Amino acid sequence: MSRRADEIRKRMAKRKKAKPSAEKAEIPVTWNKEAVIEEEEKYTGIIHSYEGGPDTLNETGHPLFKPQIFLFKLFLSACLVLAMAVMFKDHSPKLDSIRSTVEASLKQEFQFAAVSSWYQKQFGHPLALFQADEISPDPPAASKGEYAVPASGKVTENFQVNGQGVLIETDRATVDAIDEGVVVEAGEKPDTGLTVVLQHADGSESWYGNLEKVDVSLYDTVVTGKELGTIKVNENKKGTYYFAIKKGDNFIDPKQVIPFD
Repeated sequence: MSRRADEIRKRMAKRKKAKPSAEKAEIPVTWNKEAVIEEEEKYTGIIHSYEGGPDTLNETGHPLFKPQIFLFKLFLSACLVLAMAVMFKDHSPKLDSIRSTVEASLKQEFQFAAVSSWYQKQFGHPLALFQADEISPDPPAASKGEYAVPASGKVTENFQVNGQGVLIETDRATVDAIDEGVVVEAGEKPDTGLTVVLQHADGSESWYGNLEKVDVSLYDTVVTGKELGTIKVNENKKGTYYFAIKKGDNFIDPKQVIPFD
């Protein structure tokens, strides 16, 4: 009996030794992409794409860039330029009204001040495109019919002399902005020398000329009373500067809205 038991134990020991080690390893799972897609389509009705990687990106391109739209815009721009060129080459009277409209649009100054004022009202801070002083949320002085004096003094040349502006003799060394606005010009002009032109929110402009030095840069946004530049001073320590106000295409007499004395 004991011999039979010993034989059984020996056989069991041999079987344990002969059992392959591969049985202990995990069986790798193979993924059949086609089968998964078929199952998704069958039970959900939705097909997902499992493609990816650099190869796919090169084939489809950037997701935000659509070559067809880009080429269409390029073609449309070329057609527009060609149409403008033909229109200005052809001197037919029928196209006079269109030509004059296009010319007026190109010559019209962009309303920087109005855009900047609207942006600040909507979002609470100046437009980042402009170097700006902190602008008051109150309505601009122009809309209330009130202006600051650029530099008090005596008018030595009236508006009637040239129909554009006046000359003011002053004891002050600097000239200030009459209202908040955007600097649209800062440089030499043939008739007024070194000049600063401010554009205001209502579309009007104020001109400050005969300056010795300019303290602002192009497209700066300035507040009412901001120093714009230094006035040229003579041997008697008196300075004379040029000042004008332009509304639309016409200049108005500054003395009608600003008391210089």
